[in-house]
Amino acid sequence: MTTMTQTSARFREFKMPDVGEGLTEAEILKWFVQPGDTVTDGQVVCEVETAKAAVELPIPFDGVVHELRFAEGTTVDVGEVIITVDVAPGSEDAPAPAAAPAQEPVEAAPAEGPKGRTPVLVGYGVAESSTKRRPRKGAAPEAAAVAAAVQAELNGHGSAAPVAPVVPQAPVDAPPVGRPLAKPPVRKLAKDLGIDLAAVVPTGKDGIITREDVHAAAAPVAAAVAVAPEVAEPVAVSVPETPATVGSARETRIPVKGVRKAIAQAMVGSAFTAPHVTEFVTVDVTRTMKLVAELKEDKEMAGVRVNPLLIIAKALLVAIKRNPEVNAAWDEANQEIVRKHYVNLGIAAATPRGLIVPNIKDAHDKTLPQLAAALGELVATARDGKTSPAAMAGGTVTITNVGVFGVDTGTPILNPGESAILAVGAIKLQPWVHKGKVKPRQVTTLALSFDHRLVDGELGSKVLADVAAILEQPKRLITWA
Repeated sequence: MTTMTQTSARFREFKMPDVGEGLTEAEILKWFVQPGDTVTDGQVVCEVETAKAAVELPIPFDGVVHELRFAEGTTVDVGEVIITVDVAPGSEDAPAPAAAPAQEPVEAAPAEGPKGRTPVLVGYGVAESSTKRRPRKGAAPEAAAVAAAVQAELNGHGSAAPVAPVVPQAPVDAPPVGRPLAKPPVRKLAKDLGIDLAAVVPTGKDGIITREDVHAAAAPVAAAVAVAPEVAEPVAVSVPETPATVGSARETRIPVKGVRKAIAQAMVGSAFTAPHVTEFVTVDVTRTMKLVAELKEDKEMAGVRVNPLLIIAKALLVAIKRNPEVNAAWDEANQEIVRKHYVNLGIAAATPRGLIVPNIKDAHDKTLPQLAAALGELVATARDGKTSPAAMAGGTVTITNVGVFGVDTGTPILNPGESAILAVGAIKLQPWVHKGKVKPRQVTTLALSFDHRLVDGELGSKVLADVAAILEQPKRLITWA
């Protein structure tokens, strides 16, 4: 969806679009352009990560980049302006391109510049910001000095002189300065402790206020409150020259956002909405492994990857064909069971950004070579982080291969909106009774979780038993299909 506004005939704004299905926010992973760069219609200007995938955003008009509103790593609501473009460059009234945003869009402290020149605000250019902020109390002179020094460096006016940390002092009447640099968790901590960030001396890199800085500023307040009623001894408080590392060495706090946030919400919603039942079966897959080895040499399978997951996927599709009632969804709003006459087979994939579940559309209609090609493409796209939101929508059942990690099996949680998920354990050489004798055989354990609102125990057992029977005797792929 293309989202843009036109503030004048000269400048056009491009807003964060909803690149998925009803998504409300996205994180800017990387900017491919900077202020002053020329862009053309359809050119990719940035990469964003939604709750479902990483997506590249093309801009829908030509011009010169005037302003980037947000820095990399910032989570932006859908509908927020992220970039402005000068579509008529060269006009006499053209303001200079705004500087690229720093770690967080901030307002700069007033600074003297060349005569007749309006100081450039990082992330906002010379244009007046439409964002309304409540007035702040005067900040300590030391905080103003730090902010001014850091801002000079960020604006490219020369290296800022090192600013030594100083002891926090009570705020005095002074002109308002720019918004202090601090991450959202630190801002929340300051709010909880009743600390004005404008009065906190930053010791972090590039003038960023850390949790230790907030605690240091709160110490005098806490000490004053905790003074005994009979004896009031003065408490000396000083700011360490470097941020404390004791806490950071023992704990690391990672913001929950993007794919991880979506995973958490989906798993909690699924676990506490659909009544899960999990059944297990251990099966001899020696014949399946022999079939895999033979298919690798088959010229019809040339150019595609053949592995046990391919045969397991085909076995599940045959089991669903024999037990079609399992392929359904629960419609809570209408109080209906929706039977699906197609199978969009989900494959859980571990990626650097977290777990995603893209699915193979209409997997039930594919031949074995077609299914192998689709599996290979799905896995490669997921590993590259290029899976689209559409590829993860509309799944009906899922396979999760925990065996690749050496795990025997597990109790998988349903992907929201789906009726069943099959977990495949590691295939190991184990002693097994075969034709009346104990022999070493290749064995694995399967686990099928299903929504008990949709699937009774009998139906779930039949599906799992059919999958196991096919893997034990792969010729059933022919006789049953």
